Amino acid sequence: MAVQTTAPTSATSVDLGPAAGLSCRECGERFALGPIFACEFCFGPLEVAYDLPAGDPEQLRKRIEAGPANIWRYAPLLPVPADVADKPNLNPGWTPLVRADNLARELGVEPGKLFVKDDSGNPTHSFKDRVVAQALEAARAFGFTTLSCSSTGNLAGAVGAAAARAGFRSCVFIPHDLEQGKVVMAAVYGGDLVGIEGTYDDVNRFCSELIGDPLGEGWGFVNVNLRPYYAEGSKTLAYEICEQLGWRLPDQLVIPIASGSQLTKIDKGLQELIRLGLVEDRPYKIFGAQAEGCSPVSAAFKAGHDVVRPQKPNTIAKSLAIGNPADGPYVLDIARRTGGAVEDVDDAQVVDAIKLLARTEGVFAETAGGVTVGVARKLVEQGLLDPALTTVVLNTGDGLKTLDAVAPTTGPTATIRPSLDAFRDAGLAH
Repeated sequence: MAVQTTAPTSATSVDLGPAAGLSCRECGERFALGPIFACEFCFGPLEVAYDLPAGDPEQLRKRIEAGPANIWRYAPLLPVPADVADKPNLNPGWTPLVRADNLARELGVEPGKLFVKDDSGNPTHSFKDRVVAQALEAARAFGFTTLSCSSTGNLAGAVGAAAARAGFRSCVFIPHDLEQGKVVMAAVYGGDLVGIEGTYDDVNRFCSELIGDPLGEGWGFVNVNLRPYYAEGSKTLAYEICEQLGWRLPDQLVIPIASGSQLTKIDKGLQELIRLGLVEDRPYKIFGAQAEGCSPVSAAFKAGHDVVRPQKPNTIAKSLAIGNPADGPYVLDIARRTGGAVEDVDDAQVVDAIKLLARTEGVFAETAGGVTVGVARKLVEQGLLDPALTTVVLNTGDGLKTLDAVAPTTGPTATIRPSLDAFRDAGLAH
C-alpha cells in the first residue's frame, strides 16, 4: 500500500487546479490526488500529472505576464487552486536574473552570456519558499493542521514562516549541528524546532517513522507525504528564467544538488514550456553541482554508474549535505540526456567562489551558491561549459545564513585612529 498520512479531508474533493492525479516515475501507475508519495506497486516516487492548458501560446504568455510578480503568475501550470493568490501565503518568486558581466570576465565567459538567478530575495532568503508555498496549498486541500519537515536549515525557516502566515502549527526537525543563523531563523517564527542528534539522513528517517505513527496524524510533512506537490515549486525557477530571458531557453544551467529534486523539476519545467509552445524547442545542457565533502551524485557520474552510493557528509555546504539523495539517479539521467555533467568543488573553492561572486556582482551567496559558482568556474576550465553560450548559475540562498564559512578570512581592511594621517599611513588613500 502507498505510504501516507491520514488527512482529515477526503482527497477526492480537493481542488488543485490543473493537477489531474499522481503518476509513478518508475512504472507510470496513476493515483488520485492525495497525501501519498510512493507507488504501492513498485515503491517508486510519485509526481504530479497535469491537464495543462491547451490553445494559443501567445494568449497563455499574456495571461502569465498579467499575473502577480510572484510564483502565482504561473498558477495555470501548478497544482494550486485558481484563487491561490487570495490565500495567506508568503508569495515567493519573481527574483532577479542578474546579468553577471563582471563575473563572466573572471570566469572567461563572453559578456552578456552569464546570468545569476538570485533566489536570496525570497521571503526567508532561499528558494525553499517556492516549494513550501506549493506544499502549503496541498496541506490546506487535504485538511492538515500541522506543517512539518526534515531540513538542513533553509527549509525549516521557510516552513516556520509559511505556517505562521497561514495560521498553521509548525514542528520542524533539523540536525543538531546546523549553522547558528539558520537555527535562529527557523526558531524565530514561534513554531517547534527539534534538533536531532545525527546527520540529515538520520533526521529524514525519523520523520518517516513519525509519519507512520498515530503521533503524526494530521501532519503535513512538506518533503515527505506532501513531496509530490512540494517539489513542483522548483519548476517556477525554470519558468521565471525563461520568461526573464524573453521567453527563451538558456543554453546551459548550473544547479546545486542536495536531494536532486530542484534539478529534476527545473528540467520538468523546461520541458513543459516546450510542450506548451511558450519557448522554442532547442537543446540545453544541465550541470549539477556538489560539494566534494558530500558528492555522491558527482562520484556516480564520473564513474559512469547508474546507482548513487550514499556518503557521510563532511562539508561546510550544509544545505547540500544529503548523503543519500532521493533524486540522485534522475539527476544522472538528466545530465547525460542533455549533454551536461555533475561536478564538485572542495570547501576552500566554495569560500573562494562566495567571495568572487560578492566582489564581482554584489551578490552574497550562501555556501550552496559558492558551490554553483565554483563548479561553473571548474567546468569552464575543463572545457565542458561553453563560454559563448547563454548560461544561468543558480544562487539559492543568502550568505547571511552561512557567515561562519567566510568569517575566518573576511574582516576589516584596516583598523585606524580617526585621523587623515592614519588613513594615509594605512595605504588607503588611493
